[in-house]
Amino acid sequence: MNVILFGATGMIGRGVLRECLRDDSVTGVLAVGRSPLGVTHPKLRERVRSDPSELSAPDLDLAAYDACFFCLGVSSVGMKEEEYRRVTYDLTLAVARPLAAANPRLTFVYVSGEGTDSTERGRSMWASVKGRTENALLELPFQAYMFRPGIVQPVRGVPSKTRLYRTLYAVTAPLIPLLRRIAPDLVITTETLGRAMIAVATPGTEVPGRILRPRDINLLGAGRDQA
Repeated sequence: MNVILFGATGMIGRGVLRECLRDDSVTGVLAVGRSPLGVTHPKLRERVRSDPSELSAPDLDLAAYDACFFCLGVSSVGMKEEEYRRVTYDLTLAVARPLAAANPRLTFVYVSGEGTDSTERGRSMWASVKGRTENALLELPFQAYMFRPGIVQPVRGVPSKTRLYRTLYAVTAPLIPLLRRIAPDLVITTETLGRAMIAVATPGTEVPGRILRPRDINLLGAGRDQA
């Protein structure tokens, strides 16, 4: 499997990258982002651009990729709707459309969020924008899966890029075991998330739907761990 990965410098993307590099079924990874990863691996190539959606380089064969794991995203806190839509909907579709045109057999996995509004008409700005993005992706001629994780726990040394989130994870870390006992499907680790993405892109995997909730993601990741 040849993977193109967006957002590998973020917490979720870094976890997905780790699993891709560890999994023997993934033969190559192209990480596309705005800043270098500081990681070297025989399977890894990097493409650093101020605009990650710029995919028109003559040496970039989009048809050569089997899967795209899109982990690029920002928090909506403090953002106006127009700005959030530009860095969420516009950027995602600017990447997805040429990939779908180049290879309709490609698997596209988009990291959305629990609470996303598929109707696009809710009162929550971020949920409506995410819903619009999901709906547009599901209409493109490739195999698209929307991942809606709940609480994502960084593991295996994978840090959050955002200082506020790092502080929150440090404060709430002692509560994670309790959360797992009370609501075992609510918490997803970065490790499980990465394995679940590889699973849905692997031919023959039984996937419960196109929109995957925390329980689905945990089951897919656990199944990949046993494969």
